[in-house]
Amino acid sequence: MAVETSLPPASPSVDPRSGFCHETKTFHSLRPAAPLPDENLPLSAVAYTLSFLPSPLPSNSALIDAGTGAAISYPEFVSRVRTLAASLRSRAGLSKGDVAFVLSPTRLDVPLLYFALLSLGVVVSPANPLSTAAEISHQIRLSKPSVAFATAATADKLPSDLPIILLDSPRFRSFLSTAALAAAPPPAEVSQSDTAVILYSSGTTGRVKGVVLTHRNFVALIAGFHAAREAAEAPTEGPSVALFTIPLFHVFGFFMALRTVALGETTVMMERFEFGAMLRAVERHRVTYIPVSPPLVVAMAKSDEVDRYDLSSLRLVACGGAPLGREVAERFTARFPNIEVVQGYGLTESTGGASATMGSEESQKYGSAGRLSACLEAKIVDPTTGEALPPGRRGELWLRGPIIMKGYIGDAEATASTLDSEGWLKTGDLCYFDQDGFIFVVDRLKELIKYKAYQVPPAELEHLLQSHPEIADAAVIPLPDEEAGQIPMAFIVRQPGSSLTEEQVMNFVAKQPLILVAGCTIQESSPGCFCQLNTKISCWKDIEKGAHKSCFDYSCI
Repeated sequence: MAVETSLPPASPSVDPRSGFCHETKTFHSLRPAAPLPDENLPLSAVAYTLSFLPSPLPSNSALIDAGTGAAISYPEFVSRVRTLAASLRSRAGLSKGDVAFVLSPTRLDVPLLYFALLSLGVVVSPANPLSTAAEISHQIRLSKPSVAFATAATADKLPSDLPIILLDSPRFRSFLSTAALAAAPPPAEVSQSDTAVILYSSGTTGRVKGVVLTHRNFVALIAGFHAAREAAEAPTEGPSVALFTIPLFHVFGFFMALRTVALGETTVMMERFEFGAMLRAVERHRVTYIPVSPPLVVAMAKSDEVDRYDLSSLRLVACGGAPLGREVAERFTARFPNIEVVQGYGLTESTGGASATMGSEESQKYGSAGRLSACLEAKIVDPTTGEALPPGRRGELWLRGPIIMKGYIGDAEATASTLDSEGWLKTGDLCYFDQDGFIFVVDRLKELIKYKAYQVPPAELEHLLQSHPEIADAAVIPLPDEEAGQIPMAFIVRQPGSSLTEEQVMNFVAKQPLILVAGCTIQESSPGCFCQLNTKISCWKDIEKGAHKSCFDYSCI
């Protein structure tokens, strides 16, 4: 297979320590180059992913259902993907360029479906099964699917005129019959530039948009993961076992489904997240790593329930979705000294990957989202002047490289405002690089609280609150204020058994220099599951309505 490097060689003026080029004001990756196939070579994301599997195929399970224990081996996985693809061509009439809307909770069928559809060149468009019918209608208007895959529990949210195939039906199970292989016509050739996926995101701001990602985007991402493993400090003993606490319709879950197969790992899947069930799954299946969000790290660091389970197999937690505070990371490491905390950063628009820490030394860089991925360049841009800034200066993070999205489907205006003519993605995130090339994500530019002449990042306040031993979780949102413009309001979830009061929280914050929270409210429900963005949106809507109900009482996606 012809290969090319992921980016042109860096200029001699690039600082080898920070990756910053003083001539172009651009940050370059410090990671080893990840060779990529020639972009003109016909190649699907699935074909590229499966090309990394050894022959004979790995002996460990590819997929395990955490609830039932049902497992699919790698030979079964590859065989079922090919059979399902053949059935979808010959019996469902799907072909390259069709769009398939997927509305399902996490289950073993979903990765099989993703791989089969992608191998055909069918565009996969997964959505949150907990979305409302109105939200789903909006997503369907964007992606214009020709078919939907759902379950009996989710199908009633779909329009009546859209053909539906139920994953929990005899018809779908019959698609796994090997007889379909002989009857299927040959698949069409898939180009790397073809659309692979439409994922739903609010974009860098605003209403939900359909993010168009290509097969090339995923090829570049998988190439980076494979190169990173080759450059790892030391090989691990036995195959890695990943526990998915993340939904497969999210970019994090979607690319992890490809990554684990490319690396020959075992994936343990949970249909619905529950903290105790997660701990039981780690113990039962000897899980070695978990992709997590910061609130889950907080829960593991503080919960007494953790002590009831054997977590000795766990070597690593990979944290993304929001910045992880130094205090939380240190508390976690103190409790679990043998578990490495890897932090990363990415957006749906960057195929989920952009940076990560690698190895035990980098994992000690608390608060950092790691170094740029092998395939990326970055700029830090002053949002007021447009000036590109050097290390140590805060500004909006811009990214460029082969994992950056094609655009927003059906929204040329949003695409043009997010992607410039030179291919730079404006992330909308306030960040900075340090002198060693590590990225620090401060907060969303749009979420900065404008207090008088100051810009207050909610994430910094949340990190402080989460460092309190009696606080299980926290979210900070802006409240309108006639004099100050906006003031920070904190929503707090206490640890079980805690009698922490609002006054005590305010006193705790008041002791910190240059930190302000104008008010807080204690929520009686437990965090249960972790989605701070949804929490903040819920809080804000409740505030606008004058209601201070529990904003942590929501279902896990």
